[in-house]
Amino acid sequence: MIFNQKRILLIEDDLHMRLGLQDNLEYEGYIVFCAESGEEGLLLFDKEHPDLILLDIMLPGMDGIEVCKKLRNQQRHVPIIMLSVRNSEVDKVLGLETGADDYMAKPFGVKELLARIHAALRRSGQDKPVTKYHMGDAEIDLLHHEVKRKGSLIPFTAKEFELLKFFIHNKGVPLSRDQLLEKVWGMEYSITTRTVDNHVLRLRKKLEDSPDAPRFFITVYGVGYKFTG
Repeated sequence: MIFNQKRILLIEDDLHMRLGLQDNLEYEGYIVFCAESGEEGLLLFDKEHPDLILLDIMLPGMDGIEVCKKLRNQQRHVPIIMLSVRNSEVDKVLGLETGADDYMAKPFGVKELLARIHAALRRSGQDKPVTKYHMGDAEIDLLHHEVKRKGSLIPFTAKEFELLKFFIHNKGVPLSRDQLLEKVWGMEYSITTRTVDNHVLRLRKKLEDSPDAPRFFITVYGVGYKFTG
């Protein structure tokens, strides 16, 4: 069973911390948008509509407390987890009273952060499993591994369905052929990137109205593919 791919806005001015968190979150399947200032973070929030915010307190210019206040004053109720090198009780209370849902002191473990993110999304009612997915005239049953178009069952091999599910899980994210090989085929060393191309072609033939002019399985030249269904 997979989950709706969630969008996380990371507002952090420390480059090393920002890149490290981004890598770990994307590895876990999240879509991550990064900002290095409070002002940039607010702009990205309005543009990308994230499901959760990781917010550093010590930011240049507008600090994390002010960012949180602005979001809450605008009745923006997205979960916010504050991050700070300051670990005093006063700082925690200030962050939570400002409207943050959680507070983590640096340094922290990635596993604990992921657990806090899961908990915050669960409390907000956003971490519900997806069992049905619709694209065009196709209905995809992720629980029973079935695909129908206009009510008719379309045959899929196990790998075709696994690839389709991975695309759905990473909607809008450009994926390289090597990434797809690693995530879908794993340790099958005899498989080549040509296998990925052949499977994408099969998905297009089964799910696109015009396989030669695809709407859903887009070629990203120099990268690989992107699913837009």
